[in-house]
Amino acid sequence: MTELEYLKKYYHGDMIEALERLKNGEPVQYIVGNVEFYGYLFDVNKDVLIPRFETEELVEKVVKACKRMFASKIDIVDIGTGSGCIAITLKKELDSNVDAIDISKKALEVAKKNAGNNKVDIQFLEGNLLEPLTKKYDVLISNPPYIDREEEIMDIVKNNEPEVALYADHHGLACYEEILKNANKVMKEKCLLAFEIGMTQGDYLKEYAKKYFPTANITVQKDLQNRDRFLWIERL
Repeated sequence: MTELEYLKKYYHGDMIEALERLKNGEPVQYIVGNVEFYGYLFDVNKDVLIPRFETEELVEKVVKACKRMFASKIDIVDIGTGSGCIAITLKKELDSNVDAIDISKKALEVAKKNAGNNKVDIQFLEGNLLEPLTKKYDVLISNPPYIDREEEIMDIVKNNEPEVALYADHHGLACYEEILKNANKVMKEKCLLAFEIGMTQGDYLKEYAKKYFPTANITVQKDLQNRDRFLWIERL
């Protein structure tokens, strides 16, 4: 669907004003106020990242893996939930209890509204990465900030989307390192950890993950554009 088609389908305000905002470099999803993700509709604003196709791929992979790995109700945690699109979709698609964390109070307000709109019950926790967690999970999923602060990115992203959801220290690797270092405290023995990653980060993160999950099957998987995009950790 083109940006103009999306405006015509979902925008109900002044179309001339909307086209001007589009011309000035504002993402169509923020103008309309929502985005389609995995067949569901989610509200978005400048407090949350706009969900990408790659994140839909991540969710699809996790749904398939969970149906293969687990035979009963599972516990899932989504780290850095933003709009809540990952957590809410997994709750809709799987027999699960889902917790979702974000450091941003404003992002959590958006996520909670989306959970209500999509009629799912999710526990939302405010805090940094794994810090708020007190239980163990079968599945951990995360699309954390992973852009190097020195990296050049498109103006439409840099000028509109929340910095806290884009950039991370240590060349964009800091969130992954912190999660992986502490993940065993919150994961069950049989578990799945799935991350969206930057396309140049796979080799490093695969080796880093081996330090903390030495018996797991750890792979870097490609997206539909044939780019390294997902860090995958299965411990059976």
